Formats: sequence, C-alpha cells, structure tokens
Amino acid sequence: MRDTVAVRTTGQEPTPMPRLALYALVVCALAMAAAAVSFVRGSWLGIVWVLLVGVSSNMAWYYLRRAKVTGAGTGTGTGAGTGSVKG
Repeated sequence: MRDTVAVRTTGQEPTPMPRLALYALVVCALAMAAAAVSFVRGSWLGIVWVLLVGVSSNMAWYYLRRAKVTGAGTGTGTGAGTGSVKG
C-alpha cells in the first residue's frame, strides 16, 4: 500500500526576506558578538555595541513589517510594490 501525504497549497510562494532587513539582522548579530567580547575583556565600550544591537533590531523589524504590509518582499522599498500606476 502506498501512503499519500496531503499538501495544502494556497497558490502563493513564501516571500523571501527583504534585503535591508537581512542586512540589519547581520549587523545585529555582529554587534551582539562585539558587545559580548567587549564586556568579557572588561571594556565599557560594549554599551555602544548594545545600543547598536537595539537600533539594528528595530530596523530589521521595521523593514520586515513594511515588506509584509506592502506585499513587496523582494525589494528594498524603492521599486515595485511601493507606488501605483494610473493608466
């Protein structure tokens, strides 16, 4: 007997992560690592890195949310999906 698996399709592909959000997440991860290294070495400069983590995580959230609202998951917000064409 053959087992079959039912696959539910909605007709839409999952949208890829916007490029600016991906860059912001990379900066967030690198700043978090830099903050940890700074604090382990006893430097108070890690506070600046922690602040950068906060800013970059907020930027990533903003760009992901904007892409979800506008429906343009592949661009940086300056191309397709940000305006309307009247004709």
